[in-house]
Amino acid sequence: MRLVFIHGPAASGKLTVARELAALTGLPLFRNHLVVDALLAVFPFGSPAFVELREKMWMDVFRAAAEEGRSLIFTFHPEASVASDFPARAAALVEAAGGRTDFVALSCAPETVAARIEAPSRQAGGKLSSLALLRELEAQGAFAYPPLPPAAVEIDTGVTAPVAGARRICDVLELTPSVAG
Repeated sequence: MRLVFIHGPAASGKLTVARELAALTGLPLFRNHLVVDALLAVFPFGSPAFVELREKMWMDVFRAAAEEGRSLIFTFHPEASVASDFPARAAALVEAAGGRTDFVALSCAPETVAARIEAPSRQAGGKLSSLALLRELEAQGAFAYPPLPPAAVEIDTGVTAPVAGARRICDVLELTPSVAG
């Protein structure tokens, strides 16, 4: 079982690259917003119930997938309401079930984030889509997060196209492309 753990800041292209990777490999994509959006229907972002249930749901999916030998792609935006040891605990859970976690770090210049953050696709997806709010949250320390485990692959999405980034991930992680890829 492989957990491809793609992380990066807002508007760094996590979902776009992950979709390309899913298309190339046939791996299912478990984007973090699936859980976030479900919980926002009931709980305010960052509330104790939201934080507890979000992590529980993420970990339950990883646990069940690992137990069944189902590889997957996960996207993650490190931010202060997530326990600082979550990535390491997720990796340990997968490893305990005989699987492997590969961390993939996406980055891009602040100017690229500024150009992407208000894109209609981000607004339609219910994502953070206001540059002013992004700057306010940054100033409040909302994205302060300790370093994640070392990345097997690092990609600057400001200079690497999504499909090229996905192909690089496939190559470095030795993921077998699907017939459709």
